[in-house]
Amino acid sequence: MNEHVNLNQRLSTDKPISVAILAMGGQGGGVLADWIVAMAEEQGWMAQTSSVPGVAQRTGATIYYLEMLPARDGHAPIFSLMPTPGDVDIVLAAELMEAGRSVLRGLVTPDRTTLIASTHRSFAVGEKEKPGDGTANPVVVTDATDFAAKRTIAFDMETLATKNGSVISASMFGALAGSGALPFGKPAFEAVIRSGGKGIEASLRAFNAAFERASGKPNDPVSATPHKRFDALPETAGHPDLDRLVNRIRAEFPEQARPLLFAGVKKLTDFQDPAYAGEYLDRVAGLNALDRKAGGEARDFAFTVQAAKYLAVAMAYDDVIRVADLKVRGSRFERVRKEVGVKDDQILYMTEYMHPRMEEICGTLPKAWGLWIENRPKLFNRLDRIVNKGRRVQTGTFFWFLSLYAVSALRRTRRGTLRHMRETEHRQAWLVAATGLMTANYPLAVEVLNNRRLVKGYSDTHARGLSKFDRVMSALPMLKGREDGDAWMRRLRQAALLDENGIALDGALKTVATL
Repeated sequence: MNEHVNLNQRLSTDKPISVAILAMGGQGGGVLADWIVAMAEEQGWMAQTSSVPGVAQRTGATIYYLEMLPARDGHAPIFSLMPTPGDVDIVLAAELMEAGRSVLRGLVTPDRTTLIASTHRSFAVGEKEKPGDGTANPVVVTDATDFAAKRTIAFDMETLATKNGSVISASMFGALAGSGALPFGKPAFEAVIRSGGKGIEASLRAFNAAFERASGKPNDPVSATPHKRFDALPETAGHPDLDRLVNRIRAEFPEQARPLLFAGVKKLTDFQDPAYAGEYLDRVAGLNALDRKAGGEARDFAFTVQAAKYLAVAMAYDDVIRVADLKVRGSRFERVRKEVGVKDDQILYMTEYMHPRMEEICGTLPKAWGLWIENRPKLFNRLDRIVNKGRRVQTGTFFWFLSLYAVSALRRTRRGTLRHMRETEHRQAWLVAATGLMTANYPLAVEVLNNRRLVKGYSDTHARGLSKFDRVMSALPMLKGREDGDAWMRRLRQAALLDENGIALDGALKTVATL
């Protein structure tokens, strides 16, 4: 953020002041545009707004365009309906990639434009559909905006608005006021909000917080919050089992692995119970002993560190019981209420989409029962036709909440289920493959552990991930004798994460076969 501009400074009115707002559906771009027009008219100016709706990969993106100018000699000015590249004074972007889009459209220019942008992300479908990390690089956008704009004011306006119980349009209005880019004082902005009639106090809180941030004043609640390092387990409330596990981590394991072990214990206690987390530490302790024998200390215990991470992920698999447990938690209902902005006198219903397959049903049954059904294809297929249907259910209703709650209570019997047996067998085979390489090819052994990140999710997603894992691991016999085997294994995993159908992985496997 550059120098502060005097809020009372009168900008040139030889030409209309032009403002472009880029916002997605539900972000209040129309409300923000209406506020600006109402404020300009209240100050004796003439203003006009138009909008161009678009179809985006998120919730639809709209450009709202405003021009404003004082009336002269009783003649009304003629305003443009569309922004012209290189001729926009102020651009407000309600999301980081919308700011990047404004630069690509030529709306932001270094000799003229003040860019006010929220740095939070609303991911596009193309980003979310990737099996791996498909998010676009935000550094490219921030670098471009710093170069392209005359002045840039950018911070997380979404988080700031949420913390103040409002929506992003209020914090963007505050940032606009704090920027000094319009020749109106702060009271004029506040008067428009007060005339709205709904959510006035919350909107004013978000407005003022953003105003302080944009005008360079300290004590912003978002920026002042330090990043929390996860170097210790959160409070255990004196629980003796958890205290024992924490003390064991500190006493038995190398320092490099402790943060991940703390996280693993927390995750597995939440997934099952402290005893299950203790089993996790037992397994990691055995792997750490092998790591020491293989000279892992000279390599900063890279094998133990990755084992601590991915073993916890493997043991906390997503099954029907886990999904049901997460859906009926009170903390989830409370989180959704805050995100939606539900008031105390309002009722919230959440509609879930569920599409169970017979594979998941059998996996939840005791292993003997599940195998008995799976070994009878005709029965299995007949039952699958009954259950394998998409359903939209409201978890806030008595019947569905009670149903999901009953399924979540099956966590006590989880270790006897068919799914748990198969997860245990798969996990053991994976660890055997990794530990068998430690002496001969330590870096490749670490990469085999990292392959576990391919297995994730639930239902069809889990099946696809497991298939990719097996295909990547099928190259292990060809790579174990190569010095660059670890690099090729890493390339295969990266290829598997590029697309859902595994087309890139097919090509990478063919390349490995020709080595």
